[in-house]
Amino acid sequence: MDAPKTPDGRYLIVRGRLWRTTKPNLGEQERERLVHELMNARRAVKAAKANEDDKGVAAARRAVNSAKTALGERGPVWWTDGAKDFNRTLVKNTPYASWFFEQSQAPIR
Repeated sequence: MDAPKTPDGRYLIVRGRLWRTTKPNLGEQERERLVHELMNARRAVKAAKANEDDKGVAAARRAVNSAKTALGERGPVWWTDGAKDFNRTLVKNTPYASWFFEQSQAPIR
């Protein structure tokens, strides 16, 4: 099951928390390339941790951050209307709370 997206397409909602989506204006090939880089970087984090390689973990985490920033999931927001970024915020603490409640029929806690 796919995580619900906010009506403006800016966030996915996972376990009640907003996570910024990928920039919608990325071309499909560019998005695929960046996702591939992200997955490689995540595997590198896992391998470095398994090898207890602190410098490798740090380098791999920088690569994860770089890929996520290029995808628009971190760093400057990709929208241009000046709206605040609620990335990683509980949906109940955002302007999306009422919409989410109506969609999910779940109580806001």
